[in-house]
Amino acid sequence: MSKEHIYTTNIEWTGNKGSGTTDYLAYSRDHILQIDGKADLQCSSDSIFHGDKSKHNPEDFFVAALSACHMLWYLHLCADAGIIVVDYKDQAAGTLLLDSVNGGRFVSVTLNPVVTVINESMITRARELHNDAHKKCFIANSCNFPIQHKPTILVS
Repeated sequence: MSKEHIYTTNIEWTGNKGSGTTDYLAYSRDHILQIDGKADLQCSSDSIFHGDKSKHNPEDFFVAALSACHMLWYLHLCADAGIIVVDYKDQAAGTLLLDSVNGGRFVSVTLNPVVTVINESMITRARELHNDAHKKCFIANSCNFPIQHKPTILVS
């Protein structure tokens, strides 16, 4: 049985410096991301695309979405399997390949979760559950490139 969920966001460009897009360098890439019931986020493009490096950008959101989706599925599966996780951190990295014809695309993302469990007997299963989390991750299932996982499992 399929269930459909709709997600809506509002983007408002705030970068008109007075002359709009009369020239590639004439406007700011600043914009506001609005989601009902949540705090607005001040955003821009990445600084390599003439954006404000102090603001969030779509590329950051993309890598963060993959990391967070994997983590949430992983924690769910660990809870179901009796694996007690007491800490989880991930330093994810994505590679964007620019292409003069098509603009560009992500070609890889690597998740590097460091998971702490309470007992050494949980390490093997805790490591295996990363594969199951990957298979269930909504965001990963929407990508057309491989997402790598390099987990580290620690015991508290």
